[in-house]
Amino acid sequence: MKTNILARDTVPPITLPPDKTLLDMLYYMKLTRELEFRIERKLYRQGKIVGGVYVGRGQEAIAVGSCIDLRQDDAVCPSHRDMGAFLIRGMTLRTILAQYMGRKTGATKGKDSNMHMGDLSKNLVAFVSMLGDNVPVAAGIGLSFKMRGQDRVALCFFGDGATSRGDWHEGINMASVFKVPVVFICNNNQYAYSTPLERQMAVENVADRAEAYGMPGEIIDGNDIVAVWDAASRAIERARSGHGPALIECKTFRMTGHSAHDDAGYVPHELFEFWKERDPIHRFEQLLTDRGLTTPTAIEELQQRINFEIDEAIQAAEKDPLPEPADCLRDVYFEGTEE
Repeated sequence: MKTNILARDTVPPITLPPDKTLLDMLYYMKLTRELEFRIERKLYRQGKIVGGVYVGRGQEAIAVGSCIDLRQDDAVCPSHRDMGAFLIRGMTLRTILAQYMGRKTGATKGKDSNMHMGDLSKNLVAFVSMLGDNVPVAAGIGLSFKMRGQDRVALCFFGDGATSRGDWHEGINMASVFKVPVVFICNNNQYAYSTPLERQMAVENVADRAEAYGMPGEIIDGNDIVAVWDAASRAIERARSGHGPALIECKTFRMTGHSAHDDAGYVPHELFEFWKERDPIHRFEQLLTDRGLTTPTAIEELQQRINFEIDEAIQAAEKDPLPEPADCLRDVYFEGTEE
């Protein structure tokens, strides 16, 4: 893959992953959609969520398609719209819901608001609110892999708005100079909060910026999970082989407001209608049905299974205890218990 041309000009024909992987991807996409629906449209409105809620409705294919084939020892730096990454890496529904409810059983034991969660035992790195800051963090993780001679890879997610920040450019530059094994994945959902894309950057595509940093940049349909899987698989293999980072721009759309308290009144209605026709889950269901891998009845049964799993997790999380006041100062600073 040459670095002086955009990779989208040299993309080979897409092949499909194994059938089991395809069905696993459908499960995680639907699980992500239903879990975030319950959090944003049910639990938040019932006053059961601590803090704001930010979801990735309509963007489910990106995290699922890029994380599904990662190794356990790879690392992921997700953003607040990449719930699928948490689920695939093994964070349980109960832990996630407890985190959103501020319970002691949440990922941060009730210390932080809902979206700043991670689990280093699963190589899930909690993200920074200023999302561009994830990029230098991922570059550092990749550099540590390289210095140790490990063939591990880090995936780093962010939105289009993050790419207009200085820390994003500094991190991308450092990653490319040191040829670290990091795949940078942009959820280009067209809006940085309420600011449309054309008001925050002068280039047409985020991936166009990759060439300036000497790395491949590829633009794909972020609502096509097979395209996401294909591009991510190639970039991961390239990074794991020691050829350095790559940037993948996933064109998609945020099918809700910036957060649960935002009605997205600044977004033209026709944009929602345009992207509704390109819903990633409905498209994937149609593809699997056409290939004979599933049926409408099986899809309905899968939805019922997911509903049951989430119902059980909600009931368990709601019964979990809140943290004790004294817990606020525990696990915050190093207390010198290790040699």
